Amino acid sequence: MIEVRSVSVLVLLLAVSAASCVGFGFVLQQNAAQQAPLGDFLSFRLLLDLMRVPRWLGGIALMVAGMVLGAVALGKGEISLVEPLLATNLLFALALSRHQTRQSLGRQGWTGLALLAGGVTAFILAGEPRGGSAVADPVRHWLIIGAMLGAAMVLTTYAKRSRLSWGPVLLATAAGLLYGVQDALTRVSGTRFSEGGLAELFTSWQPYGVLALGVTGLVLVQSAFETAPLRMSLPALTAAQPLAGILCGVGFLGDRLHTDTGALAWEAAGLAAIVAGIVLLGLHPAMPCGTEPEHTRDLQAR
Repeated sequence: MIEVRSVSVLVLLLAVSAASCVGFGFVLQQNAAQQAPLGDFLSFRLLLDLMRVPRWLGGIALMVAGMVLGAVALGKGEISLVEPLLATNLLFALALSRHQTRQSLGRQGWTGLALLAGGVTAFILAGEPRGGSAVADPVRHWLIIGAMLGAAMVLTTYAKRSRLSWGPVLLATAAGLLYGVQDALTRVSGTRFSEGGLAELFTSWQPYGVLALGVTGLVLVQSAFETAPLRMSLPALTAAQPLAGILCGVGFLGDRLHTDTGALAWEAAGLAAIVAGIVLLGLHPAMPCGTEPEHTRDLQAR
């Protein structure tokens, strides 16, 4: 019992540390991306242009550090436990934004914070996520992964048509779905490495899937940051990632949750509170509105 508890505390510390790095990194990335040329929208050229901006590179360095810490947390704990904790990255993003804007939390901020923290606590305590045997059926794997990827493609397609209205929200949601699948594949990659070392790892497709999803998700996120304030994109991104990750964890990674009526009710309530808290915090006045670039105003005028 003591050993299990110590592992859970370690996973908690790793996941929250990862969330802090990711949250701070997102704010720095958006500060830089909003100044990028609109012609780079949904293009890998956007990443090349942003690589020349020190603030963006700092944000990416923080995000990479967060991903490494998150990968270690996923290697030591169930994805259904780690994902809700990673969703607290919005708290750290809000903390940095408050420092920049000098905006107080107010009723909206404290309510969002309580909902997010309470939702994470309720979901973890009610579900008590624990490991199990991964599902061996490859059809089930690809059905769930395909559904996530297909939904991301549909959202991205619609985002192209409404880039300055709902586009950023759709792109961020698509990126969140990709990041949730990426977390699941990171967990699988870690298991393969622990079982067979580098040879087992690099002869499987999962690590290459992690890389492809990471780069694609990065383009989507930066395009969302480029075309709208952080408050429009970050809530959707932060809400979609844990939901997709938990679905993958329960769907094919073997994570188990309590499924009695009372537990399911609390788990659903916890997830709903997490999403509600994320939306309230993401729409908080402390989140940077950014400056509307000249090329954005020109495009809207047309």
